This record gives sequence, C-alpha cells and structure tokens, in this order.
Amino acid sequence: MTQSCSWPRVTLVLLMAALSACAPRVYPPGRTLASPHLTATHFIAQDGAKLPYRSWLPDAEAPKALIIALHGFNDYSNFFAQPGAFFSGLGIGCYAYDQRGFGGSANRGLWAGIDAYASDLVQFARLIAARHPGVPVYLLGESMGGAVIIVAATHDTPPADGLILAAPAVWARSAMPWYQRLLLWVTAHSVPWMTVTGEGLEVIPSDNIEMLRALGRDPLVIKETRIETIVGLVDLMDRAFEQSSKLNTSTLLLYGEKDEIIPKPPTVEMLIRMPQRRPNLKRFAFYENGYHMLLRDVQAEILWEDIAAWIERPQTPLPSGADRRAVSALTTARRSH
Repeated sequence: MTQSCSWPRVTLVLLMAALSACAPRVYPPGRTLASPHLTATHFIAQDGAKLPYRSWLPDAEAPKALIIALHGFNDYSNFFAQPGAFFSGLGIGCYAYDQRGFGGSANRGLWAGIDAYASDLVQFARLIAARHPGVPVYLLGESMGGAVIIVAATHDTPPADGLILAAPAVWARSAMPWYQRLLLWVTAHSVPWMTVTGEGLEVIPSDNIEMLRALGRDPLVIKETRIETIVGLVDLMDRAFEQSSKLNTSTLLLYGEKDEIIPKPPTVEMLIRMPQRRPNLKRFAFYENGYHMLLRDVQAEILWEDIAAWIERPQTPLPSGADRRAVSALTTARRSH
C-alpha cells in the first residue's frame, strides 16, 4: 500500500525534474572589451554590443534640458520620434537607443537580463551627460523602459535630475492570478523557445489606430515573442515593483485609466509603496482617456506638454490637471488599502 501510494510522488518528482531541465535562458553581455562610447549612430557598450540610437536636438541653441527615452517591450527607439521632435522644438534635447535584443540591436528577441539593461542605461546616460556638461538630464521610460529606469535608479547612480515613468511595467507576479503564474512557469520550463503573439488577447494598447497599424508594418517591431523573453520581462517587473519603495529621485509618473496592459491595482500599489518622506519630489498624473501607449495616444500632445511643464517647473501643477485628478484617486486607494 505504501509502495503504490509513492508512485504519484515519484511521477511528480520526475516531471518536475524534466521541466527544470528545460529552464528559460538569459543571454547576458560578453566580457568587457573597452570603455563604452558613442559613434554618430550607435552606442557601443563595454562588451562591444552596438545599440543604435537616435537624437532630436534644438536647431539653433544648446539644449536647456535633456531627455533620455527608453522604449517598451518589443519596441525600439523610434517610439520617441514624435515626442522627440516636439521637445526639441521647445529647446529640450532628446536621445533614445534600442535596448539589447530589440529594434536594430543584435540577438533580436533574446533576453539579456535585468542587470544588463540597467547597466546599459547607466552607461548611456553618463555618456550623454558628458556630451552636454551642466545640462539637466531626465530619464523617461515607457512600460518596460520605465521598469528598467526604476531598477537602475535604485541600484546604481545614473546621472538624472528626474525620472518620467509612462505606464511603467510593474505588474509583478504577486499581483497576477495564480493560474497565470502557473501557466507561465509550465511553459517556461517545457517550451521556453516557443514564440507567441498578442493575437486573440483582445486588449487595446492605444486609441491611435494609425500608429498601431504602422507598428504592425514596421519590421523592427517584434511580433512573435519567446516564452523565455516573457519570463525575463516578468522578472524585471518583479524587481521594479520591489525596488520602487527605494525610489528617491524626483519622479513624474503618468498612467492612463484605460490601460489594459498594466493593470491599475499594481500601479496604485507601487505609488503607495514609493517613499513619502519627500512628497514634493513625486508627481502622479492620471489621464481619463489614456491607454497604455500614452506617449502615442490620440491625446499624446497633452502629455508632452505636461512633461515639458514639469521639467521647467516641477513644483507647479500640470497644465492638463491630470495630477489633481490623481490626488483624489490615490486618496481613495489609500483608504481602501
């Protein structure tokens, strides 16, 4: 009787061992070859990786401030083309680069690891700050880019006078339903190389339909994602959520109330966790008609104007009033927390 009852346990152990043997992989940077540097078109990281970058600089004057923009998951530096042109017209210089495994970088579709993404950002920010000495630097991240910024800002010391987080990816495992966590674990430990698409999810990332169609035609936007890369993203979201409690840099956080990609509960939870010792350093803005791709929504220019106003006058209310609406939403959330 005892022997027969042990078979399910043995089977379970063997199954777990088989699944663990096929664990998701990370494809980290190589060994250090030289000091990181910039060419006219590429950011050369310390391991020699060539990451394309773009810039939007004022035509006739030195920039009064700089934005370093970090794209979201499966996207690339072109996400900042319209905002970059807008900000440069206001005298704010902008830079954006393709993160490892995305856009025009090598190892397309492969996850380089949280530390690699954070380290690249620190290196790039230091190079840009050295190119424009004395000019204030702001790190802006959309979705995954926001999560990378949170990790970098709480682990290392990138030159940053402020952080701008647009719908940061903070949907940690602790906020996911158990069945999603289980499905992710099983697929990651059985078919980590398998690719999936977003078809059939029935979520709306933006109300800018023309922009979404253009992304669908863009060969540099990744359409099929490896399971192990999704695991890497979730690991990043876990880390960013945890590290948000240590975020002491002046921060503007933007969130759309129609965001169907990063749910509101973990975003509000992150806001509650963020340090409150210096509340004047934190500004939260909720946009009633905003989707996940806030910076490219139909109403995106409203957000661009808010960002520019915050950079110039961080203590002044935002032109759109989105920060005043956020105060009410956060007050309600804290009472129910």
